Amino acid sequence: MIAAIFSFLVMLNPFALFLYLKPVMKDLSDGDFRAVFLKASIISFCVFLVFLIFGDLIFQQIFRINFESFRIFGGIVLFSFAYIFIVQGKKAFIQIKGDLHDLASEIALPFMVGAGTISLTIVMSEQLELWQGILALALIMFINFIIIMGLKQIRHRMSSKNIQSAFDKNMELLLRINGFFLGAIGIDMVVTGISNLVATASQG
Repeated sequence: MIAAIFSFLVMLNPFALFLYLKPVMKDLSDGDFRAVFLKASIISFCVFLVFLIFGDLIFQQIFRINFESFRIFGGIVLFSFAYIFIVQGKKAFIQIKGDLHDLASEIALPFMVGAGTISLTIVMSEQLELWQGILALALIMFINFIIIMGLKQIRHRMSSKNIQSAFDKNMELLLRINGFFLGAIGIDMVVTGISNLVATASQG
C-alpha cells in the first residue's frame, strides 16, 4: 500500500499542482482557497473511488478491455506526462480561468483527475483489497492537501518578491525531478503489462 501511495503522489505531483494554482491563490483569501481546494480534493476522491470500485467492471466487462492492455496504455500516458514535466516544466499547465464558484471542479477534473491518476487507481484496485484502496486514496488526498497548504504558507511568509521568485524556481526544479520518477513508474507499468501478457500467452 505504501508503494501505491508513493506512486500516486508522484503522479498527482503536489509541486506541479502548487505552481498550477498560484494564480488562484492570488485571487482568493486563505480561507476561501482552503475551502475551494478541500472541495476539489473531495470531488477527486469521489471520482477515484468510483474507478477503484467499478474500474475492473467498466474496462473488462463492459468494454472488454484486457487489464494488462490498460496497464500498458497507462504506463505510456505516465511516461508522456513525465516528458512534459521534464521538458516544459510549469509552461505545460494552463492557468485556471472562469467563475470562482466553479474553481473546485475545474481544479479537480482537468488536473487532479486525469488519465494518469485514473490508470493508477485501476492498478490499485488490482493490487490492493478494497478497504486498503479506500484508505490509500484518503491518505493520498490528505497528504496532497497538507503539502499544498504547507507550501502556500511557506511562500506567503517569505518577505520579499525575490525570495518568492527563488522559491517558485525551486518548485519548478522539483517538478522536473519528479518527472524522472514518474517516467520510471510509467516504464515499469509498460514492462509489467507486457510481461504479464507474454506469461498469459505462454500458459495458453
